[in-house]
Amino acid sequence: MTDDILKHLQINTDLARRALAHFIRKEITRAGFKRGMLGLSGGLDSSLVAYLAAEALGPENVMALRMPYKSSSQASLDHAQLVIDDLGIQHDTLEITSMVEPLFERLPDMDDNRRGNVMARQRMIVLFDRSMAWNALVVGTSNKTETLLGYTTIYGDNAGAIQPIGDLYKAQVRQLARAVGVPEAIIGKAPSADLWPGQTDEGELGYTYDEADQILYLLVDRRYSIDETAGAGFPRPLVERVWRTVQRTQYKRELPVVAKVSGRTLGHDFLYLRDWGT
Repeated sequence: MTDDILKHLQINTDLARRALAHFIRKEITRAGFKRGMLGLSGGLDSSLVAYLAAEALGPENVMALRMPYKSSSQASLDHAQLVIDDLGIQHDTLEITSMVEPLFERLPDMDDNRRGNVMARQRMIVLFDRSMAWNALVVGTSNKTETLLGYTTIYGDNAGAIQPIGDLYKAQVRQLARAVGVPEAIIGKAPSADLWPGQTDEGELGYTYDEADQILYLLVDRRYSIDETAGAGFPRPLVERVWRTVQRTQYKRELPVVAKVSGRTLGHDFLYLRDWGT
């Protein structure tokens, strides 16, 4: 049964490539900008977004920032450089070590997760500041799998003005990355936020992205029940664990809820199209 599910995750990469490039160009230009900026980690997601943004806006209008911490792997920096060199996009490197260390020293009891959240948010501070200086919009790099699982830092790596690959599962990101020419060294490596030495996404999650993609596809896209998903060939405890994670992290996928006390309230009655008809 799982083979059939994997087939449903196959996408038309030519169509997806055109649609997402059009999305980036349309959303950035209708907001009054012509440039995009992104954090380029050397991982699969940010590399794919760099290729799509360069195609949509032209490499001269895309800025990629590498923002390593002192323990970041050299391989991540090297892989980011592969993308920069291949696309000819604008780029800069700003190490965040000196920016976050004062807080780490002030709060020495921080565990790895808290430190990782601080680093993710610091990188977004840098991105938004540099985007203002360069008159650009920040292009997000989050995919559908990690967003549904809440495997993101709120106001950190899940921030951005637009999210081009936010409706692509990880397996679909790999398909599209291969189609647009992302280097195989990036596509084939274990996904990692590179927050500490040896850290991997799947090691933290406790299951593979392939497992998560298929289970989420059934639960979310096909609206299967937990029983039906387990009946498709997945261990029920794993299905329940994934679904609990989706439910528990819903707050990360929403704007802050505004308490209604007036006649017209933001997000309740004051609702307009994003472009105000421009």
